[in-house]
Amino acid sequence: MVNRIVGWLVLVPFCGLLIAFALANRHLVSVNLNPFAAPLEAGVDGYGIPLFVVLYVVLLIGVLLGGIASWFAQGHHRRRERHWRREAQHLSQELETQRRKAGPAGGSAGDVDDMLELR
Repeated sequence: MVNRIVGWLVLVPFCGLLIAFALANRHLVSVNLNPFAAPLEAGVDGYGIPLFVVLYVVLLIGVLLGGIASWFAQGHHRRRERHWRREAQHLSQELETQRRKAGPAGGSAGDVDDMLELR
């Protein structure tokens, strides 16, 4: 509940700032992706994109590239976690097998647990 309230207290003002930023930067700019092309003359009419759209797209691309970089950087941690999860599952299955073997015929299941010091 507290996380939700704090989220609203942070998110609502942040959204308000983004809207104010968009309203303050509505003028049109021309975007040229070729750095070697001659810049457009000031008197030439053309199509433009609002400045806030350009900035939001650049921000979104930066967030996506940062997320992808983090994903690749943490790959070895995920791989190690999968390894240990499989190992724990294997050991759990082995323990259950030993408990079933030692069940009614070979004594109580507590003997295996005592031997492994699990309980």
